[in-house]
Amino acid sequence: MSAMLTEVRGGGTASIFDRRILRRIKIDEGLTGEGQLDGPYRTACIVDVETTGLSPVDDVVIELALRTVEYDDDGVIVRIGAAHSWREDPGRPIPKDVTRLTGLTDRDVAGCSIDDTSVFDILGRVDLVIAHSSIFDRPFIEARFPHLPALAWGCSCSGINWKAAGFDGRQLGYLAMQAGWFFDGHRAQNDVDAVVQLLRHQGTDGVPLFYELIENALSDSHLIEASGAAFAVKNLLKARGYRWNQPGRVWWCEVSDADLLAEQAWLAREVYADGKMAQRAGPRITKRTAFERYR
Repeated sequence: MSAMLTEVRGGGTASIFDRRILRRIKIDEGLTGEGQLDGPYRTACIVDVETTGLSPVDDVVIELALRTVEYDDDGVIVRIGAAHSWREDPGRPIPKDVTRLTGLTDRDVAGCSIDDTSVFDILGRVDLVIAHSSIFDRPFIEARFPHLPALAWGCSCSGINWKAAGFDGRQLGYLAMQAGWFFDGHRAQNDVDAVVQLLRHQGTDGVPLFYELIENALSDSHLIEASGAAFAVKNLLKARGYRWNQPGRVWWCEVSDADLLAEQAWLAREVYADGKMAQRAGPRITKRTAFERYR
């Protein structure tokens, strides 16, 4: 084998085909040259926030990034909009762990503010808002902009079956690496562009992952709260994928229309059957659309 294709390491031989090259994500504004030529097109806005902490009640946004994309009925992105990013002074010191994570210091945000007019103009004309963790980003954005119109939200983390698409895990940086890309994470604009790149990626069926996200975002789902469930079944609920809502003191999950009956049957058998010591006859179920989800 040619010396160009091998190297000796520790007495063994390694081929360059045992390596993988990652490319830095670089999003170009404008037409992508893909998708339907004559529409119809819809517009989505990918968003990301950096904050002083995890609570939208006690913490605030210190960086916001947005980028719009136009897409066709097949979920193909046909045009990519300009990048918009702002920093905002929280009026108090940024916690040290946040600075370590994001690189943002008090000096970086001193005197800065988000352009509310631009944000309202951008978000007010889109069909769908997307974040990689909408359950985190949406409450912060709505707390910062309480007068925004009703918006439909999707999530690139939970709205795509990454395992079925050939990926492991759902962390944004890891997903990008598995797709052959890398970026400097934990800064809002970099995270936004990483989501754009992943939405253009094709799944194992050759369809852009964006199509699956759109389908899931615009379909009804059901919030199931296992109210009155006995403490003894908490491990069963956790193993099933339920999460603990501390303020509400309840285990919850969200399922699609197609999975609702199966989930009700499981709860009836494992949580609310005689002998399970539940304090209610059944769960509380709330239908949700893209306008209510992730709040």
